[in-house]
Amino acid sequence: MNRSIAGWVTHRWAKWVVMALGLLTIFVLASLGAKLTSVQDNDAASWLPGDAESTKVIERSKAFSDPNDIPGVVLYVRDSGITPADVAKAKADAAQIKGVDSVTEVTGPIPADDGKALQVLATVRMSSDGWEDLPDRVDDIRAIADRDAGGLDVRIAGPAALGADQAESFAGIDGILLLAAVAIVFIILLVTYRSLQLAILFLLCGVGAVFSAQGLVYLLAKHADLTVNAQSAGILSVLVLGAGVDYALLLVARYREELHRYEDRHEAMAHALHRAAPAILASGATVIIGLLCLLFAQMNSTSSLGPVGAVGIACALLVMMLLLPALLVILGRWIFWPFVPRFGDPVKSDRGIWARAGRQIAKAPRAVWVTTTLILVALSFGVVQLDANGLTNEQSFTKEQPSVLAERELAKHFPGGAGSPVAVIAEGSRADAVKDALSGVEGIDASSVQVKSPAGSPVAYLEGTLTSAPDSADAFATVDRARDAVHDVAGADALVGGNTAVNKDVQAASSADNRLIIPIVLVVVLLILAALLRSIAAPLILLVTVVVSFAAAMGISALTFRHVFGFEGTDSSFPLFAFVFLVALGIDYNIFLMTRVREEALKHGTRRGALIGLAATGGVITSAGFVLAGTFTALATLPVVFLAELGFAVAVGVLLDTIIVRSVLVTALNLDFGRHIWWPSALGRTDGQAHEEVDRTSTPREAART
Repeated sequence: MNRSIAGWVTHRWAKWVVMALGLLTIFVLASLGAKLTSVQDNDAASWLPGDAESTKVIERSKAFSDPNDIPGVVLYVRDSGITPADVAKAKADAAQIKGVDSVTEVTGPIPADDGKALQVLATVRMSSDGWEDLPDRVDDIRAIADRDAGGLDVRIAGPAALGADQAESFAGIDGILLLAAVAIVFIILLVTYRSLQLAILFLLCGVGAVFSAQGLVYLLAKHADLTVNAQSAGILSVLVLGAGVDYALLLVARYREELHRYEDRHEAMAHALHRAAPAILASGATVIIGLLCLLFAQMNSTSSLGPVGAVGIACALLVMMLLLPALLVILGRWIFWPFVPRFGDPVKSDRGIWARAGRQIAKAPRAVWVTTTLILVALSFGVVQLDANGLTNEQSFTKEQPSVLAERELAKHFPGGAGSPVAVIAEGSRADAVKDALSGVEGIDASSVQVKSPAGSPVAYLEGTLTSAPDSADAFATVDRARDAVHDVAGADALVGGNTAVNKDVQAASSADNRLIIPIVLVVVLLILAALLRSIAAPLILLVTVVVSFAAAMGISALTFRHVFGFEGTDSSFPLFAFVFLVALGIDYNIFLMTRVREEALKHGTRRGALIGLAATGGVITSAGFVLAGTFTALATLPVVFLAELGFAVAVGVLLDTIIVRSVLVTALNLDFGRHIWWPSALGRTDGQAHEEVDRTSTPREAART
């Protein structure tokens, strides 16, 4: 940060203006952020790739079926056999269900071939609030069906019931995640700094950044057509709090250091901002640009997360680079009590654990980095256990859900796809030919295939029932066969959609996004590092270390998911989300370390600079890593497998980055490569002001005296 800007932020009078404007802005944006739920779009189309076949079916079938209509199945089971009284009850229930708010169509009761079950199909139309109303509508239907059941086993299945369970799983996601993350971060800060008031200040600024981000995202969703869903809104809270507190820790560590050198705290903060801000801003810019790379994704839910997260990181940077410094100089040195940094006292980083670690690494740096790399590569082989081909409905939750149990029972008595039909759109004049083609597809119940559009309509809309569970691999294979069959009907221009086709297209789009966006993020990070470190060798080496760290984190995670948590797979978008968060956030710590190493290398040479940089930044980077890992573990508070897996993987990866990769691997590489790590810059030729080979066992204190 420019010295004049840093001085303005911490000026004796301007600091009060900065504080007032900052708090006022947070207050205004927080009031808007409270409305974020009202602009969330959790409809299926908001998650889908725009050019997918299933998306086109949704668009073209609007004349025959509202895309907000979701089918539900009321299942009645009596193991001893359905009685006439049971049929009478189901008929009466169907009549009552027609009067439930938002129910648009009721069909049945339909008896099962085994004589042990009945089903009533009820279509629920979602309101403008998306799936938020589904739990209430499903509860209304359940209340009717449960009344006077007389021994019948009554369950609610189908997409409406599943949507209700998903809505309840995400209910209050912003508040639940934020509270869980705040509690975790507070404990970590208290243990790290042993200063209650400093921990509270960090959290107040972090929460203020979250509220500000929610307010800005609300405005963009309201007025700029930014798509926000429950998933991206939840990740926003965790991301902003974790990253924001990280930036605060990095700044305060340098401020504390400068308080030993300057008696005037305003001057100390100005120097801290001038020295620390470039690295922090570069770190934030890396995350922002990395997230914006998600805009290239085919999946709407993935591409929308990019700008949502980028806005959040920008808010975290502004709060921590402007408001926090002003508050710190206003509050004075007592904020660090009981360990107040005194002017003139020596900086103790050269006697800490990381200084000792650096001396040990310096004895044999090449052996250290080779051994560490081999261990990380070995851990990465666990990735063969990572099944990223998507999750079934049953596998998507960390605990059993009523809709999943109902679906299992439904499959015992009716075709597996009951309540979740395959939908086909075609030219009206070819409706009969398309019907014949669809009826002949293996995996489609031929007797269920119907033309639902009016006779003579220019567009034909057909439905058919799958014989296997709609979220199974067999159902996906059936969709492929159905597409091949109807595409071959000359002049029909037929397309296959429906819930199963939607899930299949989502998996295909997610796989394509992985192949496209991961290389883009790597190139972007490489360019940012090259510009920051003014080198080619260092960015390439750092990027390789982060990729190796990511692979090791995936290997550890895959083994843990399967053999500890019992998860049977991961969502198809999991690798991309984990990669973006781990690479973009993980590179932060290398940026902060390497900018400090470069700063010290200009004065003492690269090898001594590496030891000084590790000793000076080791403690704060480790604390920052624990904070970020802790915030992401808060995702496990929701009963959603994808978020639990993402939180675990990011936490493991961040801890690997801070404890192993940054402190051991990168430091060993710096010590082994020496000045060559800055190739081809001038520093790589001169090694700063140091012209003699340094003794690798030198301590940071000895280096500083040279």
